[in-house]
Amino acid sequence: MIGLTMLLALAACLLVPMPGGAAVVHEYTSPYHHIRVIDASGLRTLYFDDAQESIISLADPLKGHFEYTEYFHMGWLWNTQMTSVLMIGLGGGSAQRSFEHYYPNIKVESVEIDPAVLQIARSFFFFKESERQKVHVADGRMYLRRSSARYDMIILDAYVQGRYGSSLPQHLATKEFFELASERMSTNGVLAYNVIGTVSGMRASLVGSLYRTLKSVFPQVYMFPAKSSLNVVMIASKTGVPAQPTALRQRAAQLVQAGRAPLPGFMQRLEVLQTAPPPNAYRSTLLTDDYAPVEGLAAGWQ
Repeated sequence: MIGLTMLLALAACLLVPMPGGAAVVHEYTSPYHHIRVIDASGLRTLYFDDAQESIISLADPLKGHFEYTEYFHMGWLWNTQMTSVLMIGLGGGSAQRSFEHYYPNIKVESVEIDPAVLQIARSFFFFKESERQKVHVADGRMYLRRSSARYDMIILDAYVQGRYGSSLPQHLATKEFFELASERMSTNGVLAYNVIGTVSGMRASLVGSLYRTLKSVFPQVYMFPAKSSLNVVMIASKTGVPAQPTALRQRAAQLVQAGRAPLPGFMQRLEVLQTAPPPNAYRSTLLTDDYAPVEGLAAGWQ
């Protein structure tokens, strides 16, 4: 029987031309996704089914990524002493490689449910495991339940294919899950969550529900809407005192000046910060293990 590693190696040798000079460099169907890796115009993109999951520049793998992944770095503004980060969802590993590159004192652990995704990240997206970069093949919630570790930051960027495109895994978007995540975070821990949607337009119902659900567990929740894509990154903090934009700008400047936030454009990313809740937040659905209609919300049913 041909194993997954051999299949990937064979696929890497087959370049399937596409219109406009694009080429499929790998295609594989796992129990979770129909996966494609496509090269075009110097960029390599990972697709799960029909959705783009990761993108990198072939000339410089630290560049070319989706803008929203840079808002994960904003967690430094609420926890300036981070040493441990857990990311649920691997994709091509661009966020993981970025944290490893810019923060030499941080250890990154990732949880990825699909072993094929891990192999593809290794083979096609320059992802390498090390003492500072570890991956667990498991369900993210089950991993947290069984773990006794405490993390300074937990990042959620996991998606499944639903009836209406990419959808949040229901069990990773409920009040009970966020309570578990909070228990696995340090005293000043922060949680970052990528949501495909907008604050007041497309998928606003889902954004409002996720905000309300996070706010039912964490004292403070902030939003960073991406400019170049339909993504909102929410930062939930265990700190009870609301952060004021002026104080955050001062903290960001101090981090940059001290060399502790070397990500290019760190200060500029802060400018999209929204401290107010979404307009629909408090009439939105509270997501629980008993009732989490994330697909319906994404489709605009509620």
